[in-house]
Amino acid sequence: MTEHLVLRALQVLLIIALIGMAILYITTMRRNKVNLLQKFVPGFIIGFITDFGDTIGIGSFATTTAFFKGFKWLDDDRKLPGTMNAGHAIPVFVEALFFLTSVKIEVSTLIPMTLAAVAGAASGTRITANWPVRKMQRGLSIALTLAAVTMFIKLLTNPGHAESMTTHGLHGWLLVLGLVVNFTLGVLMTIGLGNYTPELIFFSLVGVNPLVAFPVMMMDAAMIMMTSAIGFVKTGRVEWRGFTGMAIGGVIGVIVAAKLVTNINIAILSYFIVALALYTAFNLFRDSRQPDPADIINRDN
Repeated sequence: MTEHLVLRALQVLLIIALIGMAILYITTMRRNKVNLLQKFVPGFIIGFITDFGDTIGIGSFATTTAFFKGFKWLDDDRKLPGTMNAGHAIPVFVEALFFLTSVKIEVSTLIPMTLAAVAGAASGTRITANWPVRKMQRGLSIALTLAAVTMFIKLLTNPGHAESMTTHGLHGWLLVLGLVVNFTLGVLMTIGLGNYTPELIFFSLVGVNPLVAFPVMMMDAAMIMMTSAIGFVKTGRVEWRGFTGMAIGGVIGVIVAAKLVTNINIAILSYFIVALALYTAFNLFRDSRQPDPADIINRDN
């Protein structure tokens, strides 16, 4: 009964935070005189596709990065992490609300691991906010490569046998290990590395029901994105064109995926994401080897 009340309280907090984020976005766009409907349709399509995949556990950062790079969505690559975190924050809040009570999980695991991830994100935002363009690109390239390799390992190991596991939380040294893992993922998420695949692998390897990963990773992502998105919005490192469409499309994508998740062949989509992430990582690394724009400006002056 106590755990049920705690979970309900968390849902209320999520709703309050979601409304707060929406107000922050709308206020900032109006202050910057941004047309809320600018590039709405392409933004909607990107949000729907990426957050649909996000909801079924694939993650959204690799696909979002590929769309942004392919359509030349950003005029400044330094806005990439901020736009992804801010753009996916509201859809991820919807994900967290759905999975928080649909999957059984011990509160003694959910809350500490979420707090660890938020602490990591708070530290990571201060570090990545000061990175130059090329260093940011190289960091994202490394992060995407790690994500692709991790996803590929998951596909090879095929942890389907984990469905028979009945443990719904971490205890003792495994909980300590989980806190370390989540803190690290919180830091890495601010440079574009999603937490979903690492979370699924971690819970599977330590013998916990892998379904437990869903409410944990959704709460992690919601809190991390809220923490980092606020920082990115304040520093002006968010691309607002198409933002409204991306957020609304993302929410609808989450709702559709939540109903179809049991019928989706995640393995095929995961292999596709691995290839896409590696391709995007290669392009980012190639770009990072070019002279930094700031260096070119200083040299010309």
